[in-house]
Amino acid sequence: MKIPVVMSWSGGKDSAIALHELLQTNDYELVSLMTTVSEEYRRISHHGVRETLLEEQARAIGIPLEKVYLPSGESGGCTNEVYEEVMSRVMNSYKARGVDTVGFGDLFLEELRAWREANLSKVGMRGIFPIWKRDTTKVAHDLIRFGYKAYVSCVEGKVGSGFVGRLYDEEFLGALPPGVDPCGENGEFHSFVFDGPIFKRPVSVRVGEIVTRDGRYYADLLPKESEAVEKCTPELIPPV
Repeated sequence: MKIPVVMSWSGGKDSAIALHELLQTNDYELVSLMTTVSEEYRRISHHGVRETLLEEQARAIGIPLEKVYLPSGESGGCTNEVYEEVMSRVMNSYKARGVDTVGFGDLFLEELRAWREANLSKVGMRGIFPIWKRDTTKVAHDLIRFGYKAYVSCVEGKVGSGFVGRLYDEEFLGALPPGVDPCGENGEFHSFVFDGPIFKRPVSVRVGEIVTRDGRYYADLLPKESEAVEKCTPELIPPV
């Protein structure tokens, strides 16, 4: 009997390769992709990708999407306390449906994993980490070799504005400044995957305007066919 799993889904490359790994086995049934979205800004938390593209991405993969809306605090972002309260309700809902396992695309951040596992244990759930402790250089090259395609949606200022909005490919990896993890595991950059082996069809997406907020650069990704979209300004990007 397969174990039902909800995938903690950011829409980015690490989530994609972790999901890829889970789907390669006969041990798990992926019941949903679960993504945190800013309630005010309607964009993926940290990544700044529009909610409409997230929805299209999930349809292209063929796994149901559950959006978890996070309210904004006084500083514009969601506090850890509020986040944990919201996620506790969501996890209890999954538990009531017989789902007690959550998949994550984390690679090596010990404190983050411990925090996730501690919060899950409070509601009697567990996490699985299919790409944990893998060499991040190998993960990056494998992702490209497998045929995944992604745009870099956000980069930290220290990485440089010339890296945002680019395809995540060998050229991108070769140009990264020294000390930047090739998977961006320390938060150096985030991505949006639009094609690859887990997709039934590509997501139609293009790169729009580049904006800056709070020392980060964001590429406003847009549906390729859409022309009538709200102009992106820094005020439309959710703060971290």
